[in-house]
Amino acid sequence: MIESEIVLATPDGPMPVFVVHPDEDGPFPVVLFYMDALGIREELRDMARRFAAVGHYVMLPNLFHRWGGPSFDPSTLAQGLVDPRMVELNEALSLAMTTADTGALLAHAASDRAARGPAAAVGYCMGGRHALAAAAGYPDRVACFASLHGGRLVNERPDSPHLLIARTRAEAYFGWADDDPVAPPAHQRTIEAALAARGGRYRVELHAGAAHGFTFPERYCYDKAAAERVWARLFALFRRTLHAPIPEGRRA
Repeated sequence: MIESEIVLATPDGPMPVFVVHPDEDGPFPVVLFYMDALGIREELRDMARRFAAVGHYVMLPNLFHRWGGPSFDPSTLAQGLVDPRMVELNEALSLAMTTADTGALLAHAASDRAARGPAAAVGYCMGGRHALAAAAGYPDRVACFASLHGGRLVNERPDSPHLLIARTRAEAYFGWADDDPVAPPAHQRTIEAALAARGGRYRVELHAGAAHGFTFPERYCYDKAAAERVWARLFALFRRTLHAPIPEGRRA
């Protein structure tokens, strides 16, 4: 595979991006990979490589570029410790910011001969709401989006992320943990109701026995069976939307 670390211009300054794609048989459909609040680390790069290995042009941006691009130690979560700086940045990173970042990502992909066609937006934890914002901000470019154990998707404010669902046209997948304090059942029901009202194809799935963060292989709460199920769901989603058109108006 071909890997590179590039820097893209955004309205808020330079944004580092890890890019990976196969070294032959391109061009490849684009996967925009939105990080969790722990920031960029080798664990995420390895996940990007897995997306790329099955025939995708993957872009993993450092969404904390506005604050120097810090990352945080996942092992501290097992001890019940949460870095207050991580919480601060999670809250400071707005959907408007990452929508602008997404524009820079899509512009670069359009200029690279290794990339083609529609894009997928996939986000984990914090990244789930930013993948949703990407689908809402660029409905003509994003063919599918996925939120994996995404938190803080529903609140009482007029800019709550779930309200953006009405502006999306992409096929959607929401995969939640069975035990997740940042995505309680009421939030899940709100998301599903918004998807149903929007119409089009979607899937909402609860992974029984899994905890928040279950997809990350280096996290203390990693659940291999549930994580592999998510990989299968994502690859099927990509086959339907990035590689072949499907009829509208059907639920997955």
